[in-house]
This record gives sequence, structure tokens and C-alpha cells, in this order.
Amino acid sequence: MATMNYIQVSPLPQEKLGEGTYATVYKGRSRTTNEIVALKEIHLDAEEGTPSTAIREISLMKELKHVNIVRLHDVIHTETKLVLIFEFCEQDLKKYMDTHGDRSALDPRVVHSFMRQLLTGVAFCHENRVLHRDLKPQNLLINRKGELKIGDFGLARAFGVPVNTFSNEVVTLWYRAPDVLLGSRTYSTSIDVWSCGCIFAEMISGMPLFRGRDNQDQLLHIMRIIGTPDDRTLRKIAQDSPEIVIKQYPRYPKVPFQQILPKASPAAIDLLERLLQFDPAKRISAAEALNHPYFQPASTQQYSFNMPPPAPPPYYHHPDSTQTNFNQQHQQHPVSYQPHLALGNVPAAYYQQPGIAQHPTNTHAQYQAQVQAQQAQAQAQAQAQAQAQAAQYGFNPNYGAPPR
Repeated sequence: MATMNYIQVSPLPQEKLGEGTYATVYKGRSRTTNEIVALKEIHLDAEEGTPSTAIREISLMKELKHVNIVRLHDVIHTETKLVLIFEFCEQDLKKYMDTHGDRSALDPRVVHSFMRQLLTGVAFCHENRVLHRDLKPQNLLINRKGELKIGDFGLARAFGVPVNTFSNEVVTLWYRAPDVLLGSRTYSTSIDVWSCGCIFAEMISGMPLFRGRDNQDQLLHIMRIIGTPDDRTLRKIAQDSPEIVIKQYPRYPKVPFQQILPKASPAAIDLLERLLQFDPAKRISAAEALNHPYFQPASTQQYSFNMPPPAPPPYYHHPDSTQTNFNQQHQQHPVSYQPHLALGNVPAAYYQQPGIAQHPTNTHAQYQAQVQAQQAQAQAQAQAQAQAQAAQYGFNPNYGAPPR
């Protein structure tokens, strides 16, 4: 398939970069510059015309020029299809985690880098009065330079003052803010901040923090971890969003994030607490989050290699068959990993701290080998810890829902 100045270089089905309900993404190349690009091909229905999501995505992305937002190079419109030409990125964050993480959990310095880039991109969107409304690992793209770029603005909306009334059918369920789950239609930038917090926790642990089956189940999953808000908080949220109807919810105590994410530094835990506030009015903004102590250089060195892997959140279930499917998908799109681009060399002073494993050199391979050796020794302890925590909170970790 040739599209004017661009030619498709991935014609086979297994070489598609992605496929959704309305669009298919292929790898392409510019005829004029020879640059590799991503071709998002949207087939047009003769009766319905151009999808509103495509119109919205084009109009917003033409205005959003930033290093942490995927660049829209061109738009080509024919009678049968609409083709959006984007800059090319090798993989999304979910595939990156599954490929390069330790059981999908990323190195803390990579988490630090990606989280800074994510918040920088989100802050830029919010400064330009744009809500993304669908932030999740699959919509965050990673290139060979270790740059994170926010993509898929199909659900994004511009917002202004007074606050517009939006749909509450936004954001993939596991990353959806509790106020939206309650039915709020007058939300603002705080819904993207909540999604950032969920992604932050997932990069640290390798698994989604809240994994519900539907709106109500997702809300209960959230309450089981961050606690059920008191009546005054619920009344305040309902007052700010009159369309919310408050119900009676089980009274769950808060589970400290440090128990769920034992590898996270104190600064990371504190930032997560501020991102994942039940009350949207109390959530930190993306711009404020970038000034948090977590992003000070010293905070990236508060990581203990001797801690066991994190215990799963309550009611979390990750079937082996799903992981197998992920691995099969990743084998179709192998990417050469260049750790020095994402991590940088580890300073020698870092390994001189008490409790940190000693390394003869700063190479990433040697560092990973010794860390993995220590983690192997802690494996049995981690499994025992997960089982103990499961018993403590009254759930079976082998199933995706609470016992009935």
C-alpha cells in the first residue's frame, strides 16, 4: 500500500503495529526523507463518515507539539480511508515492561525516567487545556532513545471555564478514577492524574494495582487498598458533582502502599499517595508532581535490592495463559534493547552505600546478574509473604474476585 509520500513496509498481518475497532496501525516509510513512520489507517463507513474520535484526535494533536507526545506528521484523506502519519516508536509501555522488566516490574531508575516523562507530557496537555482521558500503558509509546510519548488522543477533549459536562464512559476501567466510577461528569485534570498514579504503581510492581470486572467491582478494588472514604468526603464529592448518587459501601481500612510495593522508596510511596487520592480535589496536579522530592536525584538511590518482590494487590489474578499471549505478541516485534539509553551508567558511589550489592564495574549486565541472584534467594520469602497477606485480607490470590 502506498499513500502519496508514504509507503507501507509491514504488509503482512503479523507485522501490524496495532489493531483496534476502528483503525489498524502499520509500519511505514517516507518516500521523501526515508524516515520510518507509523501509519494509522482508519476505514471510513459510507453512511457514518469519519469517526468523531479521529476528528478529535487530529484537531488536538495538531496543536500539541511536545517531545513527550507522539508527533502527528501528516493526515491523508481519501474516499475510503483516513490515514494518520505518526512518528514511529518501537513499542508501548506494556510491551516494554513485559520484555525488559523483572516479571514486568521495571528497574527503579527506569520508573523514575518514565514517570518524569509521563508527568511532563500530561502537564503540557493540561497547560493547553486538553484532557487525555485514556492514559494506560498501552497508550504510552517508547522509542529506542528511551523516550516516552503519550499517544492515542481519540478520547481526549479540550476543556475550559466554566467546567464542561463530559461523558463518564472514559478511561480504561483499571485506570479510571473513583469519582468517574461514581458517575461524575464534571471531572477535570485530576482524572489523568489518577491514571498516572495507577501506571506508576504498575511500573514498580509489574502488575495493575486495581483490576476490577466492572465499574462497581473496580470501585471496591480501590476501596480495599486506599480505604473507604468517610461520609464527609463522599458528601463533598457528591456536592462537587451533583450527578453522583452516593450509596452505602463496605468500610475497608487503608492498606499501606509500602506493604503492596515493598521495593518502592519512601519518596515514591509519598508521590503515589498524592496521585491516588480518592477525593479529586486533593490529588496533586501533574505540574506539582514534577516538583515532588521523588524527582530529586537522591531519591532514585533509596532502593533496597534485598527486599522481596511485591505481593499482589488484593484479589489480583494474572492467568498464565494471558502472559503466554503477551510473550507470543512480543516475539513478533523484537526490539534491540539499549539499556544505556534508558538507564545511563550506574555511578560507582551508588554501590558504596550500606546494604547495596558491590559491583566491580558499572555495566548494566553485571548489575542485573547480581540483582537477579539476590532476588532468587528471596523468592521463597516472597511467596510466603504473598500467602500471608492473602490470608490477612481474606482473599484467595488464585482468583480474580473476592470469595462469595
